[in-house]
Amino acid sequence: MTILQAIIIAIVEGLTEYLPVSSTGHMILTTSILGIEPNDFVKFFTINIQLGAILAVVVLYFKRFFKSVDFYLKLLISFIPAAVLGILFSDKIDELLESPGTVAVMLLLGGMLLLFIDRFFKEDDEHLKTEVNNQNAFIIGLYQCIAMIPGVSRSAATIIGGLQQKLTRKAAAEYSFFLAVPTMFGATAKKVLDIYKDKGLEFFDNDRIFLLAIGNFVAFVVAMVAIKGFITFLNKHGFRLFGWYRIIVGGIILLLLGSDMSLSIV
Repeated sequence: MTILQAIIIAIVEGLTEYLPVSSTGHMILTTSILGIEPNDFVKFFTINIQLGAILAVVVLYFKRFFKSVDFYLKLLISFIPAAVLGILFSDKIDELLESPGTVAVMLLLGGMLLLFIDRFFKEDDEHLKTEVNNQNAFIIGLYQCIAMIPGVSRSAATIIGGLQQKLTRKAAAEYSFFLAVPTMFGATAKKVLDIYKDKGLEFFDNDRIFLLAIGNFVAFVVAMVAIKGFITFLNKHGFRLFGWYRIIVGGIILLLLGSDMSLSIV
């Protein structure tokens, strides 16, 4: 992986981590388009640079992260289901991470769902809430488990979970942002431990550490912009545009795969 390729992947991560379009799916597709073989470091890189993106949430919502112990309890309740399933099915998840076809299908199905989300959950409902309770937190955590399938989108799954629990769009999106912090940190920590056990410290040579640093920095900066823009757009326009985007991208990928055309441009 070159420095330019690392920057491109990090830009994609920063842009898509908090949008309901699947950041993991987009990074898988980006590596395919760039002609990068999915080796151990590439897989680690795409997971690790999510730390840069989640740091953007901590910075933008700094006061919320130091508001109360109850805030962390709710995040823990939401995090537990995905943590358990992630440990139990880590090998299967790794296999799916190498499948552009899975990403394409999930992009299509998720896009079709997003076309109708605004009708299912109307923003003018007088019973909508702005705060998450423990029961809401657990159910949103269950929704997050669906996003273990590449292409589903962790953001989409948790936001839809929040809407189903009668949260406003803004509250559902912000809780999705907050939940990304323990989820992505846990996924990265597990991957670091697995790599260390399998490869040892020599895996992290100077070149790779440099690429990881560049990737995290770029993902952080881009995610800062993306988060602010997403909240504003979501309040004004809802999810329909994201649905059409997913359908178009998923359809193009399936056409390319079906015609045996390579996704690589190099």
